[in-house]
Amino acid sequence: MATALRFHTTLHYYVVHDGAGQPEGLLAEEFLFAVDHSCIGLVGGGWSRAEGRWSDASATSRRLRVDPALRARVTPVSRDRAATLYREFCGATLPDEATLRTCFGAPPAPPSPPLPLHRPEATPGFRETRTYRILFAGTLTPGGLTALGEAWQMPLTDDLAAPGVRVLGTVRRQVGRDAFRWELRRIAAGAAWGLDVTCDLTGGRDEAVGVLLRGLTAQVRLHGLIPVTVDRFR
Repeated sequence: MATALRFHTTLHYYVVHDGAGQPEGLLAEEFLFAVDHSCIGLVGGGWSRAEGRWSDASATSRRLRVDPALRARVTPVSRDRAATLYREFCGATLPDEATLRTCFGAPPAPPSPPLPLHRPEATPGFRETRTYRILFAGTLTPGGLTALGEAWQMPLTDDLAAPGVRVLGTVRRQVGRDAFRWELRRIAAGAAWGLDVTCDLTGGRDEAVGVLLRGLTAQVRLHGLIPVTVDRFR
C-alpha cells in the first residue's frame, strides 16, 4: 500500500550543559546536502548565558561528532523545547530559523563529485536504486529503540542487550511507485549506529529521498543519538 512521507524537519537543536550538569547554552545546526541528498557539510550557531548572544559555532558542531566528553554535555531537543529554555534563560523569544542561519559560519567548500565509472544496476522493475547510510554517534537506550520501533511500526529482530546483534529492525515503505527500505544497525561493535536506507525509484524525481533522509535523521536524533553524516554508497 502506498503512503505519503509526512516528516516535518527544522534545524537541529541541542542543550549544552556545564560540568555540573546545568544548562548553560543552546546549539542550533544544519547539515548541507548535495543534489543527490548526500551530506557535504555542517554549520551551526551557539548561544551561551555567559556571552548572551548568538555566534558561529560550526567548529563546536563538528567537534561534537568526535569528542565523547562534549557529547556527554549535550542533549538533543526539539525546537519547541529549545524555545522554552531560551525564554527561561533570557526572557526572549527564540529567533526564527532564517535569523539563526545568519550567524552560522561560511559553509565548507563542497567536495569534488566522484568520477562515475559505471552506472550500478537498479533493482528489477525500477529505474534507479540508491543506497545511503545515515551515521550516528552515541548510545541508543532500550527506551529509544522501543520508541523508534513504535514510530516506524518496525518489528524488533533481536534484543538490544545482545552484543552480537547487528540489525535491530527493518522497515519498508511504498511512496507512489517508489519503494524505500531502511535497517537500523550497530556499526563498529556498537561504537556507532547507522540507518542503511535503500531507495528504489521509478521516475525522474527524487524529492521523496531527501524528505525521507532528513525526517529519519530528525526522528533518531530526538531519541538521543547525534547524526554525523549522510553518505551515499550507490
